[in-house]
Amino acid sequence: MKLKKLYETVVDLGIKADPRGEKSVLKTLEKKKKAFKDIKKEDLPFFDQESLTNPYADTRILHGTGNEEIKSILMGIDMEVGEILLADRLTEKGEKIDLVISHHPEGKAFASFQDVMYMQAEIHNKFGVPINIAESLIDARMKEVERRVMPANHTRASDAARLLNIPFMCMHTPTDNMVTTYLQTLIDKKKPETVGEIIELLKGIPEYREAAMINAGPKIFLGAKERSSGKVFVDMTGGTSGAVDIYKNMANAGIGTIIGMHMGDDHRKVAEKNHINVIIAGHIASDNLGINLMFDELMKKNKLKVLECSGFFRHSRIDKSGK
Repeated sequence: MKLKKLYETVVDLGIKADPRGEKSVLKTLEKKKKAFKDIKKEDLPFFDQESLTNPYADTRILHGTGNEEIKSILMGIDMEVGEILLADRLTEKGEKIDLVISHHPEGKAFASFQDVMYMQAEIHNKFGVPINIAESLIDARMKEVERRVMPANHTRASDAARLLNIPFMCMHTPTDNMVTTYLQTLIDKKKPETVGEIIELLKGIPEYREAAMINAGPKIFLGAKERSSGKVFVDMTGGTSGAVDIYKNMANAGIGTIIGMHMGDDHRKVAEKNHINVIIAGHIASDNLGINLMFDELMKKNKLKVLECSGFFRHSRIDKSGK
């Protein structure tokens, strides 16, 4: 499988799994294309033309022409300079690595990853939060995240990949979309009535069961297992945590329980004030589930060898017939 094809497939699968719906994502891409047509000539060199077909700023090829043939992948949650060196060392020892994939964004994808946060407004609107409120709150939060990211040394890992000539990419929001849609569909189908029933449902999923065995599995962050779950919102995509003040609007929209990857203390306090149950499924376990769902799709038609590292553990849902 060529690197470019792998990258394009990841983006396409992310669009299909996007909780906003595929039509909404394609509409966003059309707006981006219109903006590109209207761009001034002097601004053209700075326009990210990848954004015309890829709506996820945190998912990019960081090093490589796209023509490389990919058979063996070193996959991890955070792939930084040490992991790039590990790929080189493995190749040196005879375990050839054709591509390094990081889940969390690196390089230029990290420098602009806050841009994917705009999708949270549409997701919240689907759950009943007025779009004007959702957009206003996320706009302020995006600026806050941008200020935090700006001083970082973004290109350390991509520089190492370039110097060692190791193809390198990251896939963040597409896999987060996969886990979000998978869990929301499961919750909507099973209709758990209590917070405790949600925990048990999550522990039936291999990635969360394994995480629970190392004390990193699903936990009740707010509420109690006997509490009614009410309307359940799976909050696992859109870059990073949204606006603190969104929880008041979520409660007003009738959301009773949030299932998330992680939650900061400021967010927790506001969610508690608004009587929302919160289940933290586990950050790395949730990332693992999304990545595994993505690889299941990639491997249905392609033979890929995946070496696990940096918190990633492969669990395949493909049966022996390849389905």
